[in-house]
Amino acid sequence: MKKLIGPFSQVLTLAGLPLKGALEDEQLEIIENAGVSIDENGNIDEIKSFTSFVLADFDEVEQIKGEGVLIPGFVDCHTHICWGGNRARDYAMRVAGKPYLEIAKAGGGIQDSMRKTRAASEEELKEVTVSRANRHLSRGVTTIEVKSGYALDIDNELKMLRAIKSADQETKADLVSTCLAAHMKPKDFEGTSKEYLDRVLGVLLPAIKKENLSDRVDIFTEETAFNVEESAYYLAKAKEQGFEITVHADQFSTGGSKVAVEVGALSAEHLESSTDEEVKLLADSDTVATVLPGASLGLGMQYPPCRKLLDAGACLAIASDWNPGSAPMGDMLTQGALLGAMEKLSTAEVFAGMTFRSAKALNLMDRGQLEKGKLADMQMYPCEDYREILYNQGMLAPTRVWKKGK
Repeated sequence: MKKLIGPFSQVLTLAGLPLKGALEDEQLEIIENAGVSIDENGNIDEIKSFTSFVLADFDEVEQIKGEGVLIPGFVDCHTHICWGGNRARDYAMRVAGKPYLEIAKAGGGIQDSMRKTRAASEEELKEVTVSRANRHLSRGVTTIEVKSGYALDIDNELKMLRAIKSADQETKADLVSTCLAAHMKPKDFEGTSKEYLDRVLGVLLPAIKKENLSDRVDIFTEETAFNVEESAYYLAKAKEQGFEITVHADQFSTGGSKVAVEVGALSAEHLESSTDEEVKLLADSDTVATVLPGASLGLGMQYPPCRKLLDAGACLAIASDWNPGSAPMGDMLTQGALLGAMEKLSTAEVFAGMTFRSAKALNLMDRGQLEKGKLADMQMYPCEDYREILYNQGMLAPTRVWKKGK
């Protein structure tokens, strides 16, 4: 069934922009008073002046009344939206100045989420994941990566991934699951970090493949989690099993992004502590530099060196890191607007980072730009000028969101 939607005051296509490097707003393609035609598969067929379309050629015409700016749906390439309980107590302690180790000793941190996630049923985890995904969708996020990693044992990691798979069937957003069993070694595992990773490699990952629960793995490369050598070993072995790989890198100390580049990871994610050396490594590679402003806001720490990454020629993606501990806000648009203001990013750079460049971090090249053949994943804002969207710093919400044209 062929469909026509419009007219829009502006359509910001993001078409024709490069995957890597700095962008200026003058490079943006803006089509005014435009319509978008969509084919029977939910892909974009054509974008042009609305009045140049012949309405009788379409099975359905969705008329837009009043002003509206259309942009691609956001792609959030790093979230942890499958979890049980909350960490409000952690947050209150952290903003009051309590250090991480003191919070952990008081029963907080990832281990707290682990206990609550293990205690939740698969059905409960599915329901909270659907609820969070739908909230994201209402805010224009049409594709959402979702990590496991709050269970940290074989049975409960599988439970999380099954819940994510089930949630994907009950939300109109696309959910992309990632196994983060290598979030940290759980305290109840009697063995070394290497032995824990070997158990994940030998037992969990084959089970994931058998049930088709995920084709991606992640690891937290950090002094308090897994070191550089352990991470490189684990990622190489996971890659041999046919998994795509990504890395929690350079959040509190460096080393993770170097591992990511050397093993050919799709993305290195966090980068708050990246130095000029890591910036150059990432810029000279095909690994996407994924930054998570929500974590900087939640932890009260510095933003990643986004301006340097772009100027050096990196592919910069922006994701929410929505999680119960360090990034509970989960609002991509607010985070992107604040990051842009702090790091002096152009509107083009922010929107590219939240759409097609973020899609690249998920190895999805069929979305994030409004052009012929790509998914009609779109969102409309009640304004006449695309610059008003970031200007309102998250307070201007989309009034309509389309997933594959619906």
